[in-house]
Amino acid sequence: MRMETDYEEEKQRENYFLPIAGGHIHFNAFPVFLDGLRGPADGSGNQFFSAPSHYNLDNFRDAFARAPFSRYFVNSGVIVLINMIGSILSASFIAFGFSRLRFTGKNLWFALLLSTMMIPQTVLMIPQFLIWQAVGAYNTFVPLTLPCFFGSAFNVFLVRQFYAGIPKEYDEAALVDGANYFVIYLRIIVPMAKPVLCTVGVFTFMNTWNDFMGPLLYLDKENLKTVSLALQNFMGQHNSEWNLMMALSSVITLPMIVVYFMAQRYFIEGITFSGLKG
Repeated sequence: MRMETDYEEEKQRENYFLPIAGGHIHFNAFPVFLDGLRGPADGSGNQFFSAPSHYNLDNFRDAFARAPFSRYFVNSGVIVLINMIGSILSASFIAFGFSRLRFTGKNLWFALLLSTMMIPQTVLMIPQFLIWQAVGAYNTFVPLTLPCFFGSAFNVFLVRQFYAGIPKEYDEAALVDGANYFVIYLRIIVPMAKPVLCTVGVFTFMNTWNDFMGPLLYLDKENLKTVSLALQNFMGQHNSEWNLMMALSSVITLPMIVVYFMAQRYFIEGITFSGLKG
């Protein structure tokens, strides 16, 4: 009965959320798409909410012809895929230990993990750069992907809260039947945690796809650049051609919109139930 009530409440939140999300996209992303369709005679910038006098699809072709953005999309896609796999695996595994296992100093270690979120990223940039440069990882994807396999404090906290809402009677029944904790994690907890793991994947996708500072620090070769870094370089070279920049921005934004709406059901459920206790 409780699960049915929670599901109905989640569906109501989803129904309230979709119009809000649609309005947010309309007022933020839609003007970018419109400006990307404008011809040179339409001007730019202050005409965001007016329809173009002439829809010019050549903006997309011209923008891709001036820089190898197809290569940049592949680079970003590779980094995003690796980071999503690493974040989901590490967050689910570490959170299982903090939520299901008993060991000395568990609460202290968890508090220390959460305290790392208070460290400003700017403080870590130079030491991390020197370390990656010393080990020969400069101009590779390693500094942008390997840290995800060691867990993020926010992701671990989010998944742990979701695990706390799963009754421990499942663990006890599995232990009685002879299962070990790895089997419990793999066959019981992970299948039930699909919503929150999907949420971690969406967060990782958005953060990695939009990441600018990481590629700026570690990627100098042209064939390794990501879309966010390439777009910034393109803006510096073609700062007067707003129609081309908006066309590129709309194409770069489109994958995030598609992924979010494909996963929005699990995303909302994962956020909603991460604070519940079993």
